[in-house]
Amino acid sequence: MSPEERRAGASLAAIFALRMLGLFLILPVFSVYAKTLPGGDNLALVGLALGAYGLTQAFFQIPYGIASDIWGRKLVIVVGLLIFALGSFVAAWAPSMNWIIVGRVLQGAGAISAAVTALAADLTREEHRTKVMAMIGSSIGLVFAVSLVGAPLLYGWIGMGGLFSLTGLLALAAIGLLIKAVPAAPPAHGHAKLPLRQVAFDPDLLRLNLGIGILHMVQMAMFVVLPHALVNHGGLAAAAHWKVYLPAVLVSFAIMVPAIIAAERKDKMRPIFRAAIALLVVVQLGLLFFGQSLYALALWLLLFFVAFNILEATLPSLVSRTAPPAAKGAALGVYNTTQAVGLFIGGAVGGYIAQHFGDNAVFAACAGLLLLWLAVASSMNFPQRRVAVAAAHTV
Repeated sequence: MSPEERRAGASLAAIFALRMLGLFLILPVFSVYAKTLPGGDNLALVGLALGAYGLTQAFFQIPYGIASDIWGRKLVIVVGLLIFALGSFVAAWAPSMNWIIVGRVLQGAGAISAAVTALAADLTREEHRTKVMAMIGSSIGLVFAVSLVGAPLLYGWIGMGGLFSLTGLLALAAIGLLIKAVPAAPPAHGHAKLPLRQVAFDPDLLRLNLGIGILHMVQMAMFVVLPHALVNHGGLAAAAHWKVYLPAVLVSFAIMVPAIIAAERKDKMRPIFRAAIALLVVVQLGLLFFGQSLYALALWLLLFFVAFNILEATLPSLVSRTAPPAAKGAALGVYNTTQAVGLFIGGAVGGYIAQHFGDNAVFAACAGLLLLWLAVASSMNFPQRRVAVAAAHTV
């Protein structure tokens, strides 16, 4: 890649990662903190607060992408980050669960994912685009891992209000990064109708979109109940959860990187992709039947991070390769919308299930969803090896 392409990819991945902190940074500790607020003893409301972000993301991803075609990518990204920061500060101030939900709705309304990925496509040549999309996708897994390690420590130091304020400040910092570090974007080309019907009903893209939706449903639902499991079964206060997350995250990345290299360079994408989904099934069954001790929870979390990070790195790369060349922006908009829908459903439904049927019912439901994804993935068509090799080896 050229220096400008490297700078564009790294900068946009960093912007994407900073924005995703608004979701991930609160996951490990929010259900514990919620008990201190009016309404926080209702797990359905806790799940709604977690998932509300994803609901507004789902509504705004495609409109933001279209707006970026009309008024330019950078302007739309700046507006989205400002709205996201406003929501963060509202949530930091919130005196009740209802106001937390309002803040989360505003955070989600800063739905810049489609605009960011479209800008990445604008700034990179076709032969390097998959690599940049993989960088952006990998940033999600990295931020998720860092959040799970850092959030309990930060929560102990600055509280939940401080965490929300920090995400707002990071969003403002992302605006500075966008202006200073990202190369100049091409001029807006005016409104062009996106071929949404073609993209929405493409069988291979449908399978990938179903996958990202299920992955984030499972992620959100799990973390409605996992902090309680670490407290109740592991005997760890929320501020000490990093003692489980840190070693699990470090080891998971050590395992994930060779798997990604093998998938891209050794034509192993198909078996590694499916194995990662199967591993998530094993994790949910493990949490269901063998999750009553600290060591067991640590093992299942390690395996979850391995599979989650592999899938977060490969899914957007597969979308960018699978989409028709004239519809990559539309495909990524639909992909990000489906991801956001998964976030909302996972948080809201996970909270409802936990409230009415208990924690184990959440893990059972997640296992069922993942088995469905595994069955669908068995009929997926993967891009030809020559495409992957070109993307992996071109510098």
